[in-house]
Amino acid sequence: MTDTLRTPPPTAAGQHRRPFTLDPDRWEAERTRALRTGHVLDHTCTAECEPVLVYERTQWGWLAWTVPGDGTPPEQPHQIGVLTPTASRMQRLALRWLTRHPAQRLALAPTIPGSLRLSAAAVALISLLAGLFAMGHGVPVEAALPGMVLAPLLAEHLPRQLDARAREHVRSVEGDGACRYLQRLAALHTSLVQAAAGSDRYELRRAAEIGQHLLWDAAGLLQTQDTRSASADLIARERLMVQLVDQAARSLKRTHTEDGRPADDDS
Repeated sequence: MTDTLRTPPPTAAGQHRRPFTLDPDRWEAERTRALRTGHVLDHTCTAECEPVLVYERTQWGWLAWTVPGDGTPPEQPHQIGVLTPTASRMQRLALRWLTRHPAQRLALAPTIPGSLRLSAAAVALISLLAGLFAMGHGVPVEAALPGMVLAPLLAEHLPRQLDARAREHVRSVEGDGACRYLQRLAALHTSLVQAAAGSDRYELRRAAEIGQHLLWDAAGLLQTQDTRSASADLIARERLMVQLVDQAARSLKRTHTEDGRPADDDS
């Protein structure tokens, strides 16, 4: 990115610079959970490490943060996901599925590679007991056995299939350059979403809709190109997003003036 854009309005400046900007207590709770249940970033990390991610859900998608071992909050997301602008209610529920807490897994045995979901192990135990109970009450073995075998297999593999279906409606990016750019664009869009949520003005709702399309398009560019090769298209989208935020700020100022309330100084 070689062009310098005008500094966005102050209302957008602090969005998403840190995890859970508006709810710091939530970050502390998630950080404590990560320290207890997963691997965090510290001096022992290698290229093969898979540190636990903390997902911050938004109305437009999510930001996934790593947890530094020194206790400081991260300054840049590890991953950013953007939901399709035409998302249905079911697709929004799918986003919550993708950003769920990671499943707990049980090692099979010291000499056997791999692991099993805790939920799959629980289903296996329940299906075994249910199958034995059914056979004890006259159900044929050939009828009970398939259910006893298939239930834990479904519990282990079905979440992967649901993940794949849910990702069809999301564009996610990783990498320092891509996340740094999309983080800045997401901060601008979040300010549009917040402005539209507290107003019945059509121009604010329309600005939020356009912002979602811009964010979605930018995520698509960053999935297929690096920031340098996509620089011109990315800058054009960011310029338009800045204009939308500026127009939204002016619209809110007019609303405050018409209502007889003092407007914030946005100079």
